[in-house]
Amino acid sequence: MRALVIARPGGPEVLEIRERRDPVPAPREVLVRVRASALNRADLLQRRGLYPAPEGAPPDVPGLEFAGEVAACGDAVSERRRGDRVMGIVGGGAQAELVAVHEQLCLPIPEAMPYEEAAAIPEAYLTAYDALFLRGNLAPGETVLLHAAGSGVGTAAAALATSGGARVVALARSEDKRRRLAAMGLAVVDPAVADPVAAIRGAAGGAIDLVIDLLGAASFAQNVEVLAVLGRMVLLGTMGGASAEVDLGALMRKRLTVIGTVLRSRPLEEKVELTRAFARSALPLFTAGRLRPFVDRIVPWTEARAAHAAMERNENFGKIVLSVA
Repeated sequence: MRALVIARPGGPEVLEIRERRDPVPAPREVLVRVRASALNRADLLQRRGLYPAPEGAPPDVPGLEFAGEVAACGDAVSERRRGDRVMGIVGGGAQAELVAVHEQLCLPIPEAMPYEEAAAIPEAYLTAYDALFLRGNLAPGETVLLHAAGSGVGTAAAALATSGGARVVALARSEDKRRRLAAMGLAVVDPAVADPVAAIRGAAGGAIDLVIDLLGAASFAQNVEVLAVLGRMVLLGTMGGASAEVDLGALMRKRLTVIGTVLRSRPLEEKVELTRAFARSALPLFTAGRLRPFVDRIVPWTEARAAHAAMERNENFGKIVLSVA
């Protein structure tokens, strides 16, 4: 098979398509012929040598999500068959012509959905679903604040929260992204305004019940300030730094809950549990056409360098998808 390989740590220029041995599926794994794989920040960090792949994943082939069809099944597979159209998450290696994945991490692709669209679902929507509902306990009528709302996870979280009856306040620095978020019916705030706390409270009509944060240190103090009593904060990333000075008194007075989470390095059992919960609650919304992933652009994987550069410039609204021809 061919695979997108990180030849050495560095910029987008280190990406190359090379021949690799076909993966061999374990007894409970299926071999998926990948038709599309979306790009994630983790791919950029891995390319730069800052985010090593977890044990069992190829160290130099990025890709955390895939869409394709089952090409072969391990001896003990019982839930999937050859020819099934599936999408899902892996620890790495999805940006290749073939990937081996546990059968219980595969989600069925809605019948009319193209592979390029399906590839934009797994990582972003599983992450957002987990953060909003399983970790953040978001309830109908509550207000959620989304940092980096124009990102893949941000747009997914906005769609899921809205479908769940919550009010969304979206933060985005790009004027174009704020315009697109507003067109979705969201309350939108520019985080670069003179008084972002007042702007957030004004857009929310009061305090925030849940914050979904991909920035980390840069926004931690602001999150604490805008959260309501008994509010929750779910940390998904540290794009704005990993070390923050914390006002513990405010945390105590408001009785806040701060939850840190990652998806990539979780044990298989936890990923399977999340996949099943998502399949029960959220996947039917895609099947019914009530939700569609936000695809910014579809790029041939031979142009992966340009795709990486575009994401590094924060150009994308939603997901950048690599089509594996």
